Amino acid sequence: MAEALALCAAFLFAVAATLQQKGALGMGEVSLGSPSSFVRLAKQTFWLMGTIALLIGYAFQAAALDRGRLSVIQSLLVMTIVFALPLGYFLTNQHVGRREVVGALVVVSGLAVFTFVGDAADGVDNAPANEWAVVTTAIAIISVVLVVLGGRGSLARKAGLYGAAAGLLYGLSASLCKPTIEILDDDGFGAMLASWELYAFALAGVIAFVIQQVSLATGRLATSVATVSVFNPLVSIFIGTLLLQERLADPTWHKVVAYCGLALALVGAVSIARATEGDKEPGSSDSVQSPMPAPAT
Repeated sequence: MAEALALCAAFLFAVAATLQQKGALGMGEVSLGSPSSFVRLAKQTFWLMGTIALLIGYAFQAAALDRGRLSVIQSLLVMTIVFALPLGYFLTNQHVGRREVVGALVVVSGLAVFTFVGDAADGVDNAPANEWAVVTTAIAIISVVLVVLGGRGSLARKAGLYGAAAGLLYGLSASLCKPTIEILDDDGFGAMLASWELYAFALAGVIAFVIQQVSLATGRLATSVATVSVFNPLVSIFIGTLLLQERLADPTWHKVVAYCGLALALVGAVSIARATEGDKEPGSSDSVQSPMPAPAT
């Protein structure tokens, strides 16, 4: 059930990203330093439809995290990039060729190996606040550095570094979602509202969402796909292993094969992004007409 919910979330995230990017086409630059650009974005009908799909996807993701292991659920969300291929083809005239299809098959195969061979063991649903504080601070610092560096240089550099920052924060948000749900299940709504985990989870998610919009608006959308898709599950697996004590099943060869499967899936995601990036500069008719939707979480 958890895996099925995660796949539903991945599909909704693909729908959301496709619609959001369709709404952003032709709008010009979206910048953290220009709040008015986000106001213009929020007035786009397709972007609003995408945001609704995104919120529904979050609900499915939360339900999956409540029932499954963080490292498995977040890894399955890499499927967003596979679902985005046909959606992008029909909604934003994205080219889907042999390299994209092969990359999608690689993603599916790698995730299947990781899920079934890895068989992640039960961990814990929360960790001490001081451990969360250390991890959260480290991710926040790295994200700020990536955003600062992303403000200098080419659009491809900006898309990649902003996408990496968004992926880090999405992974942190998803990781904090799990203890938030656990508090709700065990102690009720009032206890959840009084918990710091709820507000940290929400803040990380909102900041990641805003940063991702800037990354997507650069026009180098495939670069954003790769960085968000890779950094999101990697952070979640790191936190799941380090803080929530999730471990893959013994014997050792199971773990090796499982992690090789995950690495294969991430390589497939990057391959799709690189295949759809092309050689044209942002702003050309082809690059504007054929964006590659990026996963939202």
